[in-house]
This record gives sequence, C-alpha cells and structure tokens, in this order.
Amino acid sequence: MELRTLRYFVAIAEELHFGRAAARLHMSQPPLSRAIKQLEADVGAVLLVRSAGGVALTPAGVALLDEARSLLDQAEQARVRVATAAGSATLTVGILADSADPDATRLADAYRRQHPGVEVRVRDTDLTDPTCGLRAGLVDVALTRGPFDETGLTVHELRADPVGAVLRADDPLARRDHLALAELAGRRWFRFPDGTDPLWQAYWHGGEPREGPVVRVVQECLQAVLWNGTVGLMPLGHRPPGGLTVVPLTGFAPNPVVVAWKDETPLVRSFARLAAAAYQRTQTTGGRRTS
Repeated sequence: MELRTLRYFVAIAEELHFGRAAARLHMSQPPLSRAIKQLEADVGAVLLVRSAGGVALTPAGVALLDEARSLLDQAEQARVRVATAAGSATLTVGILADSADPDATRLADAYRRQHPGVEVRVRDTDLTDPTCGLRAGLVDVALTRGPFDETGLTVHELRADPVGAVLRADDPLARRDHLALAELAGRRWFRFPDGTDPLWQAYWHGGEPREGPVVRVVQECLQAVLWNGTVGLMPLGHRPPGGLTVVPLTGFAPNPVVVAWKDETPLVRSFARLAAAAYQRTQTTGGRRTS
C-alpha cells in the first residue's frame, strides 16, 4: 500500500463522495477510482460501496480508515522531524486582520505543542485579500473567512458565524432586536476597493453594489460608521467599540471561518487537522456545527 493511495482512500471516506474527494485532491475521478480498485486488490477486500446517494464504507473500509489515518500521521510526523532536524521547518500562516479569535489561540497552542521545533511566521493581511496571500505564494496556509474564489485552492470550513449590521448607537435602527437586509436599502455602506475578490465583495456588500467610503482594514470599517454614519456587515461575535452596535440580520447566510491552502505539505496538513480539532471543540460545546 502506498501512502498516496491511502490518502486518496481517506479523502473518499471523509467526503463519502468520489466527486468531492477528487475535487479535494485536485484530480479527476477516473484515476481516483483506479487507485481505490488497486487498493482493494492489495488488501483483498471491498472497502467502498457506491450508490446513487454517494459512497458507504464496508466493515473492512471502516477498519482500514483508522489504520490509514494512523499511518499517514506517522509519515507526516516523520517528515516534520526530518525537516526540523535539518533546520528547515517553517510555516507561514496568513491570518485575516479581523481574526482575534479564541479558537485561533487554541489552534496556536495545539500547533506549538505538537511541533515545538517548527518556526511559525504569521502574516497579518487586510480585508482586500481574503486568501491572505495564498495565490501570490506569500503564505503556506491561511486562516481566514469566506466566501472567495476557491479555484486552485483547498478550503475547509471550520465554523460559520451569524452576521449583523454595524451601526452608530444613535442610529434609528440600532435599538432593533434584528433587521432585514432590505431595511438598509438606500444607506451608504463602507465598501472594499475595486479589484477585490468579487465573491468576497458581494457577500460583505449584501449582494448589491454600494456607495460609500472605501476601506481596507477593520478599524477603517468601524471609523467609517462612527464618523460618517455609514453601515456595513460584521460577525456577531465581534464587539464594536463604544458608540457602535451590531444588530443581527435575519435571512442572511452566516459567514464561514475557513482554513485554506494551495500546496499541501506535511506542516500544512498538520495545521489543517489541528485547526479542525480546535474549532470542533467550540462546535461541540454549544456552538452551531457547520461542517
């Protein structure tokens, strides 16, 4: 059994769908299917059963999944130890400027415990690039928010945060328990510069073209509201400074917190796995499970 084939198997077992697994692995379905058939021949057992609804694991598949994950983890740790011994173990993490997040702190603690010899370099980015420099090759992995163009990237959702409208505290709408997006029609919004990812802009602009001051960082967003009385969107978990308030929006899709990468390495895979575990803890202690 090759590690690459085991990685293919784990992807299918986690996605329970060949198409999604192929997209996650950045490959087409035919070679993925051939690899799984060869794996089944190697182990002498049927591992997966396809149906119209997707894929199911056989008892043999369930048994192999645990072993495969263990083997992949061991191989990953071996690569990391070798890189550390060679003095070349570094990971550059892009973090969106609004990510002062207790889950991110938990992730940092877990990563340091598991990889004490790895130098983690953090690149804090503004709101004009939700991929935090991934496409430009400035970072190895990004801890960020969606939605954005995912072409050529692997993106895993960690959490989804409800969103509200950020307003001056003396705004006529600020005392409301909740708002509909239509109630903000005609208001001036803070907006992102031309050339910012269209999916990103569309989400934070409420799906419509907006007029108002151009902003690049969170503080500029908040100051635009405070000084100009403009409006915009903000995750409910963020506390605005004095003089501002956030009113929940109804009927508006929650905002995904994601981990994303372009080139998969052992350090990146470990980061993604630990991120899923760190954010899973929040989801299972009262938060909303979204992925």
